[in-house]
Amino acid sequence: MAPPPGPVSVDEARVDEALRDQRTRSTGVRHVTEEPQSASSSTGQSVGDSPDPTPALVPRPLSLRLRPDAFWTAGPEAGVRGPAEVAALARELLDLTGSGPGVELTLVDDGGLGEEGYRLTVDDSGARAFAATATGLVWAVQTLRQLLRERRLPHGEIVDRPRYAWRGSLLDVARHAHPLPFLYRYVDLLSLHKLNTLHLHLTDDQGWRFEVKRYPKLTEIGGFRTGSMIGHNRDGRRDDVLHGGSYTQAELRDLVGYAARRGVRIMPEIDAPGHMQAAISAYPWLGNRPDRQLPVRVEWGISRHVLNARERTVEFVRDVLDELVDVFPFEFVHIGGDEVPAHEWLASPEARERAAAERLAGPEELLGWWSRRLASHLAGHGRRVAVWDELIEQGVPEGAVIFAWQNDERVGLAERGGHELVAVPQQHTYLDYAESDAPDEPLAIGGGLPLSKVYSYRPPKSALGVQGQLWSEYLPTPAAVEWRAFPRLAAIAEIGWTAEDERDPADFERRLRGHLPLLDELNVGYRPLR
Repeated sequence: MAPPPGPVSVDEARVDEALRDQRTRSTGVRHVTEEPQSASSSTGQSVGDSPDPTPALVPRPLSLRLRPDAFWTAGPEAGVRGPAEVAALARELLDLTGSGPGVELTLVDDGGLGEEGYRLTVDDSGARAFAATATGLVWAVQTLRQLLRERRLPHGEIVDRPRYAWRGSLLDVARHAHPLPFLYRYVDLLSLHKLNTLHLHLTDDQGWRFEVKRYPKLTEIGGFRTGSMIGHNRDGRRDDVLHGGSYTQAELRDLVGYAARRGVRIMPEIDAPGHMQAAISAYPWLGNRPDRQLPVRVEWGISRHVLNARERTVEFVRDVLDELVDVFPFEFVHIGGDEVPAHEWLASPEARERAAAERLAGPEELLGWWSRRLASHLAGHGRRVAVWDELIEQGVPEGAVIFAWQNDERVGLAERGGHELVAVPQQHTYLDYAESDAPDEPLAIGGGLPLSKVYSYRPPKSALGVQGQLWSEYLPTPAAVEWRAFPRLAAIAEIGWTAEDERDPADFERRLRGHLPLLDELNVGYRPLR
């Protein structure tokens, strides 16, 4: 089936239908055997009902002294005062729309809170938050949001700042084109948990989601595939349902602004030179067999079809990146570099000639050559690159941050090599893995990765931070994403925010159970605790 003419935006889908609170057995047509349900039977308690003075805050703050017997109650006149954007967010999240005293937000640099820290006090007159930056005030507001139950706040003081500067989540929208409203919702959920980075995986073999005005076929052709896999990839069964869509630059620019106001920066990823079959299907001259018309890949897994090493192809990716950085202002752009088979380069006289001209040991080293070329180009835009850990052996581009994903040993290798790194080992942070091997678990790429194992992870002290990955081969709907993400993403949030010596599994589970009613209020279709 041919794709519809022109780019098709995915924001027309009704995300609320995908987030319904029910469990539906698979008919075999789609890829997840069970849909998430809301865990309405949570056993959590609000701080006002609990005799424990430590409230259900996730992540746990650095320091808190709260009185369980004294509260400020927000009356109908309670309002918010402070910097305009943060105050507007606080009014929305806390539902304090009056004109009287209530919550006061103040920017003040006392030298001890850092870029994201804050100090929060509550007494009979209301709540006062102090931070050096607007982002710090946003995190103070999110703490108030978790504390404010039945319009009451406990008296006391919280002093808080994060352990790691990088705390995030990867969301793969290439394998399945999740609707734009869900991206907004996901940003909201990241902000709620003080996760400050959305890593948006925009392109892969199975679909291209970023509008490139200079190359419209990337979304017109590369944005659609003729089917998706049924069941596990190894079973080799597929449907014949056209799947695709894309996001316009204007849509993504608006999303970036929305996220920034909530303390979340967005790092885009254009994965190259592998994971590029969708692009090659749109423009065959990008491949090593330009006489061959490839389809957008339907199967999951690794495609052997990679970009060629011609200068024209390098210019193509540079053009894509030029448009990308105009939409995403964040300092970092992820350029991929993972799972790049060298078969086509080894068989290509042109690739062998390029490797010889660049004095490489062989075509296998074209991965490093590609990454250095792209990193150099992005440096001209004042940007730094993020790369997957395959680049450790290929020559890490200057100024690059390594996302060490394969295992703990790769994390250690990156650290010993003196590289800046974000710790994302799949054994601890790949949240698309099933939580257990139980037969009633929805279909997943692997498993099990229980909440306890996620929470047990200890990233290196030298790391920039940590993030949870949600690859979407087996996450075809927003409901499936939420089921896999939560509550394990809350554990990632605590790993990134809370000092290691303050982390305790039993205390985390107790606070998490008290946190789940807030997720219920937000209709988050999380996996119930068991």
